[in-house]
Amino acid sequence: MAKSSTKKSASRSLVALIVLILGLGALAGGMAAWGSGQLTPRLGLDLEGGTELVLQPVLVGNEQVNEGQVNQAVDIIRQRIDANGVSEAEISTQGGTNIVVSIPGAPSAEQLDAIRKPSQLRFRAVFVQDVSAPTTSVDPSGTPTPSGTATTPATGTPTATATAPATSTPAATTPAATSSTTAANGVVPEAFRAATTAPTTTAATPAPTATAATPTAAAPATPAPAATTTAPAAQALTPAQQEAALAAEVSGNLVQLGIEKAKADESAAKVATQFLALDCTQPGALEKVVDDPAEPMATCSDDGFTKFILGPVEIDGSEIADATSGYQPGPNGAPTSVVEVSLSFKDAGKAKFAEVTKRLYGMQGQTPKDQFAVVLDKQVITAPRAQAVITDGRASITGSFTIDSAKALAQQLKFGALPISFALQTQDDITPQLGDEQLRLGLLAGAIGLLLVVIYSLFQYRALGLVTVASLIVAGALTYLTVTVLGTAIGFRLTLAGVTGLIVAIGVTADSFIVYFERVRDEVRDGRPLTAAVETGWKRARRTIIAADAVNFIAALVLYFLASSNVRGFAFTLGLTTLIDLLVVIMFTHPMVQLLARTEFFGNGHKWSGLDPQRLGAKESPRYRGRGQFGAPRPSGATTSTTRPIEGKA
Repeated sequence: MAKSSTKKSASRSLVALIVLILGLGALAGGMAAWGSGQLTPRLGLDLEGGTELVLQPVLVGNEQVNEGQVNQAVDIIRQRIDANGVSEAEISTQGGTNIVVSIPGAPSAEQLDAIRKPSQLRFRAVFVQDVSAPTTSVDPSGTPTPSGTATTPATGTPTATATAPATSTPAATTPAATSSTTAANGVVPEAFRAATTAPTTTAATPAPTATAATPTAAAPATPAPAATTTAPAAQALTPAQQEAALAAEVSGNLVQLGIEKAKADESAAKVATQFLALDCTQPGALEKVVDDPAEPMATCSDDGFTKFILGPVEIDGSEIADATSGYQPGPNGAPTSVVEVSLSFKDAGKAKFAEVTKRLYGMQGQTPKDQFAVVLDKQVITAPRAQAVITDGRASITGSFTIDSAKALAQQLKFGALPISFALQTQDDITPQLGDEQLRLGLLAGAIGLLLVVIYSLFQYRALGLVTVASLIVAGALTYLTVTVLGTAIGFRLTLAGVTGLIVAIGVTADSFIVYFERVRDEVRDGRPLTAAVETGWKRARRTIIAADAVNFIAALVLYFLASSNVRGFAFTLGLTTLIDLLVVIMFTHPMVQLLARTEFFGNGHKWSGLDPQRLGAKESPRYRGRGQFGAPRPSGATTSTTRPIEGKA
């Protein structure tokens, strides 16, 4: 029964390993056929070549760049690149100001943006919001005018923001279920979550006006016709009057934030002029926008149809503790189709965020004063309304994200904003630094090492050495498929240092086989039958193999995190192959020896099996069996023993 159970266990392990190999092969083939993958490992900069980028600081006016800023930018760019995989990019400075980035392959536009964008995320209160939709309506005089000038105080007339019917949702566990739309029919997501707030019901209300003291009746679910709301009033005011009205509105908002009146008037007059001159539909409209954290700013939304006047920065991106991306969970916890970037704030940012959401929550219905703009690199990516007081410092940004763009944004925010902006000065292709010749030499060295291991195994262990050869083949197949899949999944690239790690792994794997086989041979020398010797030898060898692999893996782990980028590829492949070695020994080598021990060739100790008791010098003396019995000396090649009683006390 025990023999049958052992055989079944060994067979299950081998089947599971075959399924794993076939699964990795299918995954690699599927990525190559339907994705951006390939059937060979991706090569690094030293073996394949790549692209050299020279980034030049973008300075405004008399702004200067210092060495500390450049070094900080180098560290952040390196973190952003390494977050996409072990590509071992080379990053250096040039002339004390420029940054030279050499990366394998040809980077996409998204990758370039991820490298050079400052990614300065800032939170500002919304003072004025003006939607310039791509459609037009006609006023009573017959002149076409843009529809939907939603909330600028210059209109002086009641306006409304279209709001979907609200539902009562517990804000403590899920984002608000209501979603608002702007006059441009773009979704304004309710992007903030609350930690502990009672369920609330948000009603659709119009924005207050410059002349109305109280809100009017609930707004309809669609934007009000522009011909009857904003167009006549817009023509009734001269540009100077519009600018004065805007300045007065902004100044009042600044005073409410604690800014003294004289300073507020000066800042408001400047930003009102900028707002009226800003045309968000024109390319490069934001190039002249100055993002001063202490001043209000006029800017545009990322769709190019909405422009804003925003207050000073109240929370900076440096207050973010962590950022992740994914699909937003629904009320039942299941993921929805909405892509979000989840943020968690540090302690100081958490307190500021709670204070801001408390103020905005108290102004519900006073659109746009109840909105909070999330500004990324001078563009408003979303302007949600605060539907609860958020005290736990966790927020969710949603908008026109894809899963890839959300991931890129989360990585940029997580690793911090560049201290200065950079423009791409030059982009050149670079040839492999080592080339195919060095790769061939490295592979030749690996092949020679592998051949020597095979020769030694066959000489030392005879037919049992074939198990070593088969195990190395299985380990090689697993390593090749894993490296290929990781190249597509996390951007891992195989460099010459990584190839060195793979070559070293041959010796590590051979060590595991030697430890196991020698344990089994020791048990045979002690006179045990081969089947018992295999099980006893495995129990003793397993602890040694696991301990040795654990030491190798810890060394690789420390080396990966503490060494320079040129050594990380070696550490990564060494750690990877150590895990594969452990997997192969447990799921292939031991089960294979278990099955071979039950064959006539190995079980009877054939002289070419490598387990011949006579050649190994097995003991011939009786072995104590317990209960007063000793085993008779086992003849050469026998797999069982007989017992005979021995006179005397037990």
